[in-house]
Amino acid sequence: MKFRYPLAAIVLAILPFTNVSGQSKEFRTGKSLEVQSIILRTLDTYYVDSVDVEKLVNTGINSMLRTLDPYTEYIPEENENQIDMLTTGSYGGVGSIIKKLPSGEIMISEPYENTPSAKMGLQPGDRILEIDGVSTMDMEVSQASERMKGEPGSELKLKVKKIRSGEVEDVLLERERIHVSDVVYYGMVQDTIGYIQIGGFTLYGSRDVKRAFEDLKGNGQMKRLILDLRGNGGGLMSEAVDIVSLFVPKGTLVVSQRGKAPRMNEEFRTTTDPLDTEIPIMVLVNSGSASSSEIVAGALQDLDRAVVAGTRTFGKGLVQNIRPVGYDNSLKLTIAKYYTPSGRCVQAIDYSNRNEDGSVGVVADSLKREFKTASGRSVYDGGGITPDVKVETEYYSRPMVALIYSDILNDFAIDYYKSHVEIAPAGKFALSDSEFEAFVQFAAQKEFDHRSESQIEMERVVAAAKREGLYDSNKDAVENMLDIVTLSKEEFLRHHKKHIKEALEQEICTKYYYQRGAAENILKSDEQLAKAISLWKDSILLP
Repeated sequence: MKFRYPLAAIVLAILPFTNVSGQSKEFRTGKSLEVQSIILRTLDTYYVDSVDVEKLVNTGINSMLRTLDPYTEYIPEENENQIDMLTTGSYGGVGSIIKKLPSGEIMISEPYENTPSAKMGLQPGDRILEIDGVSTMDMEVSQASERMKGEPGSELKLKVKKIRSGEVEDVLLERERIHVSDVVYYGMVQDTIGYIQIGGFTLYGSRDVKRAFEDLKGNGQMKRLILDLRGNGGGLMSEAVDIVSLFVPKGTLVVSQRGKAPRMNEEFRTTTDPLDTEIPIMVLVNSGSASSSEIVAGALQDLDRAVVAGTRTFGKGLVQNIRPVGYDNSLKLTIAKYYTPSGRCVQAIDYSNRNEDGSVGVVADSLKREFKTASGRSVYDGGGITPDVKVETEYYSRPMVALIYSDILNDFAIDYYKSHVEIAPAGKFALSDSEFEAFVQFAAQKEFDHRSESQIEMERVVAAAKREGLYDSNKDAVENMLDIVTLSKEEFLRHHKKHIKEALEQEICTKYYYQRGAAENILKSDEQLAKAISLWKDSILLP
């Protein structure tokens, strides 16, 4: 049999095709960029109305990034302060949370401890009338906040109406680098149990944890330690590694990361001598514990160095990095996944495989794999950190959550602060029954959705019964059921007195003792913490 074409010709024909195929991805990328450029030029030239090309491009970039994951985002040059916050957790300013009042005034809701605002005597409820001579009446909160920020060492002049005296004062502040300590509160929760609540993982935050631990250990009474990471959404991986290094031998693997680019693959080990490798540790977590919190909890669990208690963590096993993209713009992008010492990735949501509608799902149980801790205990990937000791959180009703996230608690706390010069220490402060009843009357006049889940469901039943023609013949029974689950605002507030009173006491303590005061106050009623301690055993459970 004779070949129609010589073999050499066939090889030459294949090689160019293979080369083109290898370049096809680059070709498609170049084509897409060229098409985008042509579209922008065409719109700029021919669209019937004027076009802000830069705005269009930014919209396109943001829409493109939203198809990847929630953590990859474009940071334009005008938001460069955001980079400082992301990388260090600090900014130049005076350290206050502010809010806009219905009257149009800007009010200080909470000054941060040990910041220029606190040092110069600014108090919760003080009205900021002017910022550097400019009236705040027409300012949004974001505009006022930007004016109050600036280079550390620069001066800021405020005209302030004081909450208690009503007098108007000029206050001159010097901006500082504001960095709120990662340790929200630390102390002894029982005679021999030390407690450290960690609120974030910002630059040098591990030093805060180290100082807190050394102070607790210095009293000679601490026999066990609790690290509370509940609600801690994470931060810098390096700080998580440094916190773990306080309790494990030097050179211990804490976390590794693996990305598409080989240079992103890296192991992170402890580089300093530990403070204590023997003291029993419990790490408290919940669904709000994410990222660096999961690194700490996962590493200490894998190394059998701590018992993890609470509820399953959020499941964010993705690593972000900030890279320049030209003209002082930046891109925060996901570059890798991280893995605990046993080799598991805690990422719970699979962004790489979306459903047809664009939604994403969690990693299926059938795809989760088993790993072993240092002592051989079984742990699993694909769904956050599962606690060794499961302790559920308290249930908060739907209207309870609505109330907490409204400004009603804050507004009452401001009024309380105005009329009470001092209160009991944070750990002992409690509202009297008459004071809580005053809050009931205060809150009942405010707008918030106080409908319970059962009321909403019954309203749906009533609507469905009317649509199906069943309402009229059963009107009395249906309406009676609706009446049973319908509460007035006053009834709702009194029915949930325990939880509402606790939340209100914490809010009031914040006004007098800052965030550490609220954290200390909540300990006296923290049922999840008390249950975790009661279930704690000094040794790690063996397989």
